[in-house]
Amino acid sequence: MKYSCFLFIILTIIQVPMAADVYGQSWKFAKEKDGIKIYTRDELNSPLKSYRGEITFKADITKVNLLVGNADNLDWWDKNISNVRIIEFQKDKLIRYYLVYHVPWPLSNRDLVLESKITTDPVTLARTVFSKPLINVVPESKDLVRIKKYWQKWTVLPMKNGFIHVTIEGFVDPNGNVPAWLYNTTVTETPFNVLKTLRERALSDKPAKG
Repeated sequence: MKYSCFLFIILTIIQVPMAADVYGQSWKFAKEKDGIKIYTRDELNSPLKSYRGEITFKADITKVNLLVGNADNLDWWDKNISNVRIIEFQKDKLIRYYLVYHVPWPLSNRDLVLESKITTDPVTLARTVFSKPLINVVPESKDLVRIKKYWQKWTVLPMKNGFIHVTIEGFVDPNGNVPAWLYNTTVTETPFNVLKTLRERALSDKPAKG
């Protein structure tokens, strides 16, 4: 149970506001629930699977883009993030930040340094937020396990009649002694919970900053 909880914490890092060249196999359908479709994929040179989630809903596209790719909107992120430090923020272009995740004892807390690049297709108006680790920016701590193998990609695509299609893809190696079989049994929860939370937040009365 502790391992499973730890994996959920690490995997939901994707609530942030990420694949460069994604070296993997074809996506395989895993499940569909509450209008959210989930896929997984084998990754080359890794026993760990990557994940993909898709959802379509009607909402304010400006608000969704602010929730996904703006450093001012962190309130809907994982509650187990114990520390967030913005290193650099260029609106609609770039976010660099440092995260610390609290995980259940006896496992060590994890930290991660990320760079998220934000682009918008001039034709489709699809907004993409792609994140990867930053190296040698924040010194490693002996009390934390640094996550170094990670990527995540958000795509927010406006559709007709006010609908939005949101896709999230990602991969994370939590580092340390986490069994691959256990990781792979929980990996589908990551995109499902993230997209469900995003939809709830986007449809709520609470405005997004920016």
